[in-house]
Amino acid sequence: MVTKNSAKTATTEASWRLIEPLELSPILQAALEGFYDNGFHGTSVRDIARRVGVTIPALYYHHQSKEGILLALLEISTGDVLARAHTASADGGDDPCEQLTNVVEAIVLRMTTRSRLAALEGEVRYLSPENRQRYRVVRKGIEELALGIVSDGVERGVFSVADTAETTRALLAMCQSIPRWYHAEGELSPEEVAKKYAEIALNTVGYKPRRKRTR
Repeated sequence: MVTKNSAKTATTEASWRLIEPLELSPILQAALEGFYDNGFHGTSVRDIARRVGVTIPALYYHHQSKEGILLALLEISTGDVLARAHTASADGGDDPCEQLTNVVEAIVLRMTTRSRLAALEGEVRYLSPENRQRYRVVRKGIEELALGIVSDGVERGVFSVADTAETTRALLAMCQSIPRWYHAEGELSPEEVAKKYAEIALNTVGYKPRRKRTR
C-alpha cells in the first residue's frame, strides 16, 4: 500500500506533468484490457489467463483471485495519482491557487493519459469490504490533500467557499468522471483538458486574485 510519505517521494525524479508509459506485469496488463472491454464481472480468470498465455494455476500463483488482481490495479492507479498530486502541490509553493491548479492538472493529466486504468474505479463495488477499505485509505489521502489546500485558501481570503468539504468532493468527482467521456482521438489534448479543469476548479472555489497595493 502507498503511504503518505512514500507518495510524496515517488515522483521526485520526474515532473508530475510527464506521464510515462505504465509498466504492468503481463497478467495485470491482460486483466486491465479485459476489465476495460468487458467489465470486472464480465471477465473471467480463464479469459485473463488466455489473454496472457498462461494456465489458470500459474495465474493464481501470482494473484490469489480475480478480486486480488483488481485490487492490485486499483492500488497502482490510486498510488500513482496520489504521488503526483503531492508533488504537484509542493511545486505550487505556498500559494493555494498554484497548489490547487497544479493538483487538478496532475489528476486530470493522469485521468486522460491513463484513462483505462482510471476507469477501473467504477469497479470498486466488486471489492470485499476489507479490500474496499484498503482502496479508500489511499483515496482519502487525495481528498485530504485537496481539502487542505481549499481550506487554506479560504483562511487566506483568496477562496470563497461556504462548505469546503463538499466543494472538495465536488472537484474530485468532476475529475473522476473524465474517463467516462474522454477519448484520445478527440479534439482536446490531455494538456488542454487539464488547463480547462484547473480554470473550472478556481471558479468553483471562488478564487479572488489579490490586488497589488498602490502607493
